[in-house]
Amino acid sequence: MAVKIKLKRLGMIRNAQYRIVVADSRTKRDGRAIEEIGLYHPKENPSRIEVNAERAAYWLGVGAQPTEPVLKLLKLTGDWQKFKGEPAPAPLLVAEPAPDRHALYEAAAKEALSGGDTGTAATTPKKAKKKEEAAEAPAETPTEGEG
Repeated sequence: MAVKIKLKRLGMIRNAQYRIVVADSRTKRDGRAIEEIGLYHPKENPSRIEVNAERAAYWLGVGAQPTEPVLKLLKLTGDWQKFKGEPAPAPLLVAEPAPDRHALYEAAAKEALSGGDTGTAATTPKKAKKKEEAAEAPAETPTEGEG
């Protein structure tokens, strides 16, 4: 049985997400897999690449052949170089962790309660801007003689 390490496509239209899987070479692209060893999300910035290095090394050691896209991913993560005994590449870029939404909400709530400005906290920025412009602009009076 010829075993391949290949990409299994998931996700929606124009939002591709892949799993790196070990499967029989005769199975469909999204068919049954022997094992999932990682994931690849190319639409994120930077792309999210996670590979279980231990399992990838095992499958490469027992003769599984990576497809071309998977080979490029393994070279980026350094697993291919480790398997071949070559020097490791530069580390990958990692996305910054997302801010804690609960903490942001708590901080905004405390600021709103301690601020004391009840008028500005309830208005949206567009409405506040319109009120400022109306207060600054002098009222225009119609001229006599027109009519």
